[in-house]
Amino acid sequence: MGRDILVSVDCLAYNHEHYIAETIDGFLMQKTNFKFEILIHDDASVDNTTNIIKDYEKKFPDIIKPIYQKENQFSQGATMLQVNQRRAKGKYMAICEGDDYWTDPYKLQKQVDYLEANPECVLSVHSAFKFSEIRKKMIDRVRPSRQDRIFSTEEVIEGGGELFPTNSMVYRREMADHVPAFYFDAGVGDYPLTIHLAHNGRVHYMDKAMSVYRVDVKGAWSEETLSNASKEVQRHEEVTNLLDAIDSHTNFQYNKTIVVTKKKNRFYLLMRQRRFKEAFSKEYAEFYLHKEFLKRSIKKLAKTKTYINGIAISFTRKSKRMPF
Repeated sequence: MGRDILVSVDCLAYNHEHYIAETIDGFLMQKTNFKFEILIHDDASVDNTTNIIKDYEKKFPDIIKPIYQKENQFSQGATMLQVNQRRAKGKYMAICEGDDYWTDPYKLQKQVDYLEANPECVLSVHSAFKFSEIRKKMIDRVRPSRQDRIFSTEEVIEGGGELFPTNSMVYRREMADHVPAFYFDAGVGDYPLTIHLAHNGRVHYMDKAMSVYRVDVKGAWSEETLSNASKEVQRHEEVTNLLDAIDSHTNFQYNKTIVVTKKKNRFYLLMRQRRFKEAFSKEYAEFYLHKEFLKRSIKKLAKTKTYINGIAISFTRKSKRMPF
């Protein structure tokens, strides 16, 4: 094992007392032929998260390197890169939030091996299972492809923030040391970061489920953000502004894709707002006649719980990301 740290694990934690131990255990079980560090940023948790992290820090002081904030930084506009990346020593960054976890002990080794063998690749991702905290079971799988392959920048833009699980991302740190201005105005870091990386290199997807992504987590930032209609509209406007900024930054190289993506986002916002008359107008026919809409509709009907003519139908709550 070499002396230099090759991977820096970036973990943001906030009020994750019920999950953070499983998250850290997923890091510690990694079997690698290289050194890695675990950078945990506790963003002023008010539950027992801090104490749990401190217990792990005492046991593994050489690998676990926490920051304990006294005031919440995210609410003040801090971004993921501003917190852990700037103190990272690794050639690669691996992301996993404090309420998610890794399941494959060779996850890091597999992704780093690919990145080392393919220098044109800047980001490695994989599939993940979704675990519902309400139903206490796996309910879905984030799986954008049924085979290993390269994703284009256009696919990344159109796929949105839910295309790849955040806890699957391993990327070249140097590619994100200097990110464009649009990143810092985006609100949520993984979507603009993924677009930035895709624009500057290849994105490789492994069709292997090597992590678990929790949804329906009480108190999660995104749950609070999408808790009312006005905040959802605000989030939609932020994504629209982000896409416009990316369009300008890339000299309109992806303009066609961005125009379609903004229109699609508007369609799904109308659907979530139950403004069906507007949503099913001729203007949005390309979306409600598309197989993606049918797939989403069937999945939603299969996972929501309500009663139609006395027949029970199961539905789940919205995910902690950007749901339909």
